[in-house]
Amino acid sequence: MIHQAVAWIVAVVGHWGYPGIVVLMALESSLFPFPSEVVIPPAAYLAASGRMSIGMVVLCGALGSLLGAVFNYWLALTFGRPFFERYGRRMLVNPESLARAERFFARHGHISTFTGRLLPVIRQYISLPAGLTRMNFPAFCAATVLGSGVWVLVLAGLGYCFGRNERLVLRNLHWATLALAVVCAAILLAYRRWWKGRQARNAERRTGV
Repeated sequence: MIHQAVAWIVAVVGHWGYPGIVVLMALESSLFPFPSEVVIPPAAYLAASGRMSIGMVVLCGALGSLLGAVFNYWLALTFGRPFFERYGRRMLVNPESLARAERFFARHGHISTFTGRLLPVIRQYISLPAGLTRMNFPAFCAATVLGSGVWVLVLAGLGYCFGRNERLVLRNLHWATLALAVVCAAILLAYRRWWKGRQARNAERRTGV
């Protein structure tokens, strides 16, 4: 079944070209997730065989991811906030909790969005709380492009190296995903330490110590 899916993706990308990568990756990043694991590696295989440009594959993959993420952001911004403001108390979500979430994303939305784009499942839905809390849009786009770019580079590298051997791609993708999870944990720990240090320095300046 996986082999058939990969063959279909190769055919679609081969027929649609770069716009096909953009469309499929936009679906992968939206509420209708289409697994990027079966989009970018076959496209990278086509690049390895000289039928596409690996640079354009990565660029179109990141662009598609951004478009899908922006759709989710807009959806949450347009419909999510009014819904929770009206019915949130019935779901134990009060205006104070929304305000806290909004302050959190105002301070930490960039790192949350970046690392979220590197993790399975989370990458599709990290845009929703960002939109719900009105995260700064340029910062959201920048963090999304950076995180998606790293993920697309990983997938493109696997596809370029292992071609259409989906078993090798999936096997190495498993280890790559674990490695990214460890990297994300290290980034978040380092960021937390930096943030606490910054808060302590600001407190010292305010007290004149």
